[in-house]
Amino acid sequence: MRAVVATKYGSLDVLHVADVAKPVPDDDEVLIRVRATIVGPPDSAAREGSPFLIRFFNGLRRPNSIPGDVFAGEIEAVGQNVTRFVSGDDVFGTAAPETGSHAEYLCLPEDGAIAVMPSSLNYSEGAAVCDGGLTAIEFLNAHGHLKAGESILVNGASGSVGTAAVQIAKELGATVTGVCSAANVELVRSLGAETVIDYTSTDFTSTGATYDVIFDAVGKRSYTECKGSLDAGGRYLTTVLSVGILLQMVWTRLFGTKRAIFAATGLASKSTKRENLGALRDLVEAGSLRPVIDREYSLDDIREAHRYVDAGHKAGSVVVTPA
Repeated sequence: MRAVVATKYGSLDVLHVADVAKPVPDDDEVLIRVRATIVGPPDSAAREGSPFLIRFFNGLRRPNSIPGDVFAGEIEAVGQNVTRFVSGDDVFGTAAPETGSHAEYLCLPEDGAIAVMPSSLNYSEGAAVCDGGLTAIEFLNAHGHLKAGESILVNGASGSVGTAAVQIAKELGATVTGVCSAANVELVRSLGAETVIDYTSTDFTSTGATYDVIFDAVGKRSYTECKGSLDAGGRYLTTVLSVGILLQMVWTRLFGTKRAIFAATGLASKSTKRENLGALRDLVEAGSLRPVIDREYSLDDIREAHRYVDAGHKAGSVVVTPA
């Protein structure tokens, strides 16, 4: 099969498409024909090995050879002990914390983070729902504890995590403010945000408005910068790992009423991820969550996909189709 291979950390040049052995499922595994996968900021970080902390999960000296974790595709074969799936099922999910989805085929355990895909979605849309949705739903529910009637500001509201977070927060009954560039204001408003702030003209931390939750979905504003915009009992959430946020998590847990929270959602248990996939499927089927796709690339154009993501201006997800 054809797959993206990276044998060292670095720039776009470390990425190559090569022929590698097609995986064979064990008795408790399924073989998935990957029809769509995703390139996002975590894939760029994994390629570069930066920040260094990521290497403790992705390999100290060199990255896992085949990158990628999010997928949508078709079950091609099942092991003899598998009962949850049959050949021909359309599925979506994630291999995280492992990798391997930037390939034509992927083997995963039957009890992994895999679910039958909503029938209303195509493969690209299914991958896009998993891309930002799995992160957003875990942050808002398990870590932000967002409740109906609360207010939330989503920084980076036009990205893959942000577009999902706006819609999920709206469905939870929160009042949503989105922060994005002027080009994406109407997109974010169409997803359910009552207020949309153009960050190029307005600094949301200087408006005087306060929120129960500030979700920095792109890791661009620190807890220190956002603290004054949190209500008493407020929660600051960030998707980006740093030494600073780890120290602030400890400090704010012990002192004060405002919390700083980082979570590595890719390390959540398989059962948690399966529950979240089911919740995302329900939201899609209810018409409360729609995927947002910026661009699609072929596997051969993997470097161009990374180049576009690295530019930092995507809206929603960047999809890669192995076929």
